[in-house]
Amino acid sequence: MSKSSTAAKIFPTFGLLVLALGLAAIFYFLSRQPDLQSHVPEFTALALGAGVLYLVGVYLVERFALGPAALLIILAGAVAFRLLLLPLPPSLSSDVYRYQWEGRVQRAGINPYAAYPAAPGLASFQDPEHPLQVGRTTPTLYPPLSERSFSWVETVSGYKRLYTGLDLASVVVLLLLLAIRKLPLQRVLAYAWNPTVVVSFALCGHHDSLAILTLLAAILFIINERWTLSIAFLALSFLSKFFALLLLPVFLKRTRWIYAGLFGTVVLLAYARYADAGWKLLDGLSQYATGWEGNDSLFRLILGAGNSKAQAQLLVAVVMLALVAYALKHRMEPLRAGLLLTAGLLLLSPNAFPWYFTWTIPFLCFYPNRPWLLMTVTCVLGYEPVVPYAAGQPYQDSLFIVALEYVPVYAWLAYEGWRMFRQGSERGLGGGEKLESFA
Repeated sequence: MSKSSTAAKIFPTFGLLVLALGLAAIFYFLSRQPDLQSHVPEFTALALGAGVLYLVGVYLVERFALGPAALLIILAGAVAFRLLLLPLPPSLSSDVYRYQWEGRVQRAGINPYAAYPAAPGLASFQDPEHPLQVGRTTPTLYPPLSERSFSWVETVSGYKRLYTGLDLASVVVLLLLLAIRKLPLQRVLAYAWNPTVVVSFALCGHHDSLAILTLLAAILFIINERWTLSIAFLALSFLSKFFALLLLPVFLKRTRWIYAGLFGTVVLLAYARYADAGWKLLDGLSQYATGWEGNDSLFRLILGAGNSKAQAQLLVAVVMLALVAYALKHRMEPLRAGLLLTAGLLLLSPNAFPWYFTWTIPFLCFYPNRPWLLMTVTCVLGYEPVVPYAAGQPYQDSLFIVALEYVPVYAWLAYEGWRMFRQGSERGLGGGEKLESFA
């Protein structure tokens, strides 16, 4: 190896080490704050700063051929960042306390699809230090595999460790996928160092990592032509978080449509455990669909154009079906289709909370779309409503903050679309497999 090629690896590797130390310093500072709910503006500023360091890291990985030392830094950093935030209480979101409540009622033999926190006789299942304030009259909206996972542990710290462990398992599956695709393993940084991912699981303890891991496993199996396992794990992902259903047609296109029966069988067997709830199985999801709206972008504009919520939801459904049809027509492989469909869903959805964006981030390891990389950083602004909510006000978005979060991304997407149109090429949302420029 020549001196010049050695230097070409040493300098970007050293740059990754500096970035890792910078990110660790930010997460360490956050770990010293006992109540982030009272310091959301400071948290947001630090998270955006971490996002800048993260984007520089993605740039280095995409621009330079790096060796094993760089991969070691990336993996060590991924573990260290999460360990720094694990001890913190999940003060930016109360979802983990709902998981705890649902786990307790299940262990007591109560069906969470037919019960809710404010129901008579269920007050003892609440955490007295963190009584639930949101969804008190709403049965669970989570699918069965998520429900089962809520019953596996009993403490808030236990949930955080569980879902962070699943998050790190996703890093391992991404390394396997990168190896199969013969792409640099260092590309795993796009997921492993993403601040939104670290905050969502290690700090807040969200369970979305279960759906991400099972979806990545499904993609790994379908690439290896293990059709039955791929469909079964896609069903498990759907049973963790419903968004995985979008990829079912893409999977069936690569296998056979008869496998839809296997998918349906797995789903029905999972719901059978809770079948005594009857039609109440859908009550929580129905209430969520009709009563919740938060951190949305295009859906907000559709409503603002004078449409009712039902009309807006119908339009969103039609557009999502069109995106699925586009992915099928162009025979998109699952990783690229995953980015297109999950990103499209989040831009169109009435609810796009910051941790929802973790669904799209694994696909950036393969298709590092520049505007969407920015979106995964600016989405941290979606925590802004925590400030007035902590002061007893309604959980309501600031239009100014929402604009700061989305307008730069839409402007960049529009520019990319205009440039693609001028060049007469079809690159799609996923872009190419190489990050061509960061400017």
